[in-house]
Amino acid sequence: MTTNLSSSAAKQARQALGQRLRDIRKDAGLTARALAELTAQHYTRISKIENGVQSPTDQDIRDWCSACGAQTQTADLIATLRAVESAYLEYRRQSRAGMKRVLGAHTLSRYDQTTVFRIYEHNVIPGLFQTSDYAAAMLEFWIDFLNTPNDVDEAVAIRIQRQKVLNQSRKRFSVLIEEQALRTWFGTAETQADQLEHLIEISTRPNISLGVIPLMSERQAVASAGFWIFDDALVALETPTASIEVTQPQEIHLYTRMFDILKNSAVYGNDARELIRAATPSRP
Repeated sequence: MTTNLSSSAAKQARQALGQRLRDIRKDAGLTARALAELTAQHYTRISKIENGVQSPTDQDIRDWCSACGAQTQTADLIATLRAVESAYLEYRRQSRAGMKRVLGAHTLSRYDQTTVFRIYEHNVIPGLFQTSDYAAAMLEFWIDFLNTPNDVDEAVAIRIQRQKVLNQSRKRFSVLIEEQALRTWFGTAETQADQLEHLIEISTRPNISLGVIPLMSERQAVASAGFWIFDDALVALETPTASIEVTQPQEIHLYTRMFDILKNSAVYGNDARELIRAATPSRP
């Protein structure tokens, strides 16, 4: 069985809010058309809100709850709407201050507070394990692509500073990467070789569990995006245009389930290191 985990957490959050509003309408014994008449809007907009296609406004929620006799739920629903709106942070807005601002989406305080990190990446080495040259090569691409101020040195410094968390023995890092991540180059052959040799070295640390999912092997699941789970409090994802933070317990549970399923397809220890060595390019 192949399971795809959507990276659109913001859409999922809108859908969850829409479902709550649908339940309120049905509990009041109203059809979508009847609610539309009571709130002076077209019934198709009611459908879009309930299906998570469109977000409601604060006033929509007030009118909705008033029409359904559910005013006691208004404040909680508006708070939920705020969480939906803040779950999706546009990179272009953040990156006007440079790439270091984008990297600041997950603050050092979050790393300090977390005891167990569960990390899955499908086409890149996780930032906590990156060498300076590899990080710089990757960030230079995104700086050019997103047309942000070129502050690559500061951005790399932030990434390297975060890696100090690996030295805290009380913290645990369970990391899964696809073999494809080993074979996706950022920078030169020498940069890639240095990166993979560093990955081998770091995989031997006692507080780090590194699994590699081999290419062209039978597997139970395929995740559609990389994701980081910070304890059971937050899931963070990054797409080419956005940083997504998931805080709803039900959704976090889905990501932890996906992580556990992906672990079943990974190899560890010497088997993982052999895959890394096989992918390491010859130095020029």
